[in-house]
Amino acid sequence: MEYQNLKIDDQDGFVTITLNREKALNALNTQTMLELRHFFGTDGPAHEGLKGVILTGAGEKAFVAGADIKEFMALGDNGGAEMAQRGQDVFFLIERFHVPVIAAVNGFALGGGCELAMACHLRIAGPNARFGQPEVNLGIIPGYGGTQRLIQYIGKGKAMELLLTADMIGADEAHKLGLVNKVVEAGQEVAESRKMLEKIASKGPVAISKVIESVNAYFETERNGFNFEVHAFGETTRTEDFKEGASAFVEKRKANFSGK
Repeated sequence: MEYQNLKIDDQDGFVTITLNREKALNALNTQTMLELRHFFGTDGPAHEGLKGVILTGAGEKAFVAGADIKEFMALGDNGGAEMAQRGQDVFFLIERFHVPVIAAVNGFALGGGCELAMACHLRIAGPNARFGQPEVNLGIIPGYGGTQRLIQYIGKGKAMELLLTADMIGADEAHKLGLVNKVVEAGQEVAESRKMLEKIASKGPVAISKVIESVNAYFETERNGFNFEVHAFGETTRTEDFKEGASAFVEKRKANFSGK
């Protein structure tokens, strides 16, 4: 697929995806969602040696300032539910991706932008980052998982407040609430995300994937997270990575993981 709205930069298996619609504050339109689906559903899984992904927005003003409102206005009677389902399907691909995905939030992360950031495994924000779900201002609600994931990160009470008032919160408050993992200096969002991915990539690749799956299992009603963890643990103990990691620990050396 030829990407039009996503700029893909691959450096040694660390991929930075820039949502490249700066004039539209990187708003999520149909084309952008199709491209995200293609990367996380096709190109990403097929990428040998992929170690991690960083999502960020072009320019200094916005990560993603929301969805494309003009497209909303063109929806028919059944179009809203269909759009929401398509969006949730894409964001589940990100949430369940086999390597870590970090949102490097460099400005507004509102509506669909906040939902996209929450679908990532980690969030690193600059001081100018702003988070919010302002959909009620338009007479609608979040449709890409916002009412569900916001509760997971900051709890029901505060999530309900932000969803009902449409208030925005800054990077520091988002960090205190647990929505953001780290706040860094302006312009350092991507660099700090790369640094964190490099640290994670030094661990056992199979184990990293199983951690992602196991944490997600806690929130999936069709799974028992504790049972899933038992089976995932058992799988990791049969890997070459475990043998190498255990040997390296005993021999007091750095492990050389193969991802097998």
